[in-house]
Amino acid sequence: MRSIWRGAVSFGLVSIGVKLYTATEDKDVRFHQVHALDGGRVKYKRVCSIDGEEIEYGDIAKGYELPDGQLVILTDDDLAELPLASRREIEVLQFVDQAEIDPIQFEKTYYLEPDGPATRPYVLLRDALENTGRVAITKIALRQRESLAAMRVRDGVLVLHTMRWPDEIRRPDFGFLDEDVSVRPQELQMAEALITSMVADFDPSEFTDDYREAMTSLLEAKQTGGEVQPVPETADPGASVVDLMSALRRSVERARGGAADDGAQDEAADAADEAPARRAPARKAAPAKKAAAKKPAEDAAAEEAPARTTRARKVTAAKKEPAAKEPAKRTSRRSA
Repeated sequence: MRSIWRGAVSFGLVSIGVKLYTATEDKDVRFHQVHALDGGRVKYKRVCSIDGEEIEYGDIAKGYELPDGQLVILTDDDLAELPLASRREIEVLQFVDQAEIDPIQFEKTYYLEPDGPATRPYVLLRDALENTGRVAITKIALRQRESLAAMRVRDGVLVLHTMRWPDEIRRPDFGFLDEDVSVRPQELQMAEALITSMVADFDPSEFTDDYREAMTSLLEAKQTGGEVQPVPETADPGASVVDLMSALRRSVERARGGAADDGAQDEAADAADEAPARRAPARKAAPAKKAAAKKPAEDAAAEEAPARTTRARKVTAAKKEPAAKEPAKRTSRRSA
């Protein structure tokens, strides 16, 4: 196991260094969402609902919507400034009987291990809890959330159960609770007799997850029957940038060879030059892919240079032509 938290149990004037471990784990059969036709993985993107752009994880903040519809945005720096006295401390508040705690309040369970030289005070607290039959009510902060927690002894180890706050427990507001429902004494007696006949010592190892076992058998049967396929290869996302440049480049060449005017050719060439610059920040391609995308842009710019030089010559020639015809017009007026 790997510890997920390190701190100290504050017990009066005694501080006991401990490491925290998750005591439970899920054994469910986990699936990936895939396209039923080709087996491709279905992936989700973090997209802004306003501009439609994909958002980097580091640019995501927490937003709280007020009752009047306005939004308060909190960053990681704002959250770091909030006071959490129990950030690295499990503070013992009081000791109670375990029967006083309703199991509905329990949330998640963790093991506590003594950290380094804290073994002796750890064992002292453990033995004291066992001898008195008490449970310690504590406070702990995990993942930017402060929780109540009950600390007890199980198999020689201190176990910590995080608990729900009282206002997080829903009230069962059901209509039948206000109805006057009566049962006959004979019915109640039969129900109690049935319960008595089914009394046994609880051994969790006697019970199994039938659904999980059936799912495992189904997967093994499909594997044995050859109903498997290799994981499909996914296309390189950077290849679309190069393909786009190639398409733009061919469009520019086709426009130059056809009857399109010079303005349309300039716009197509400018689009080819600007496309990599616009798309590169969004895709964050690797350096090798940037070089591949930059080369077609340089080729397009190199091919555009002769065309601009030709246009410049045409403009110069057009300006000179009226100056050559002007003396001829004056001569004809004089002869008239």
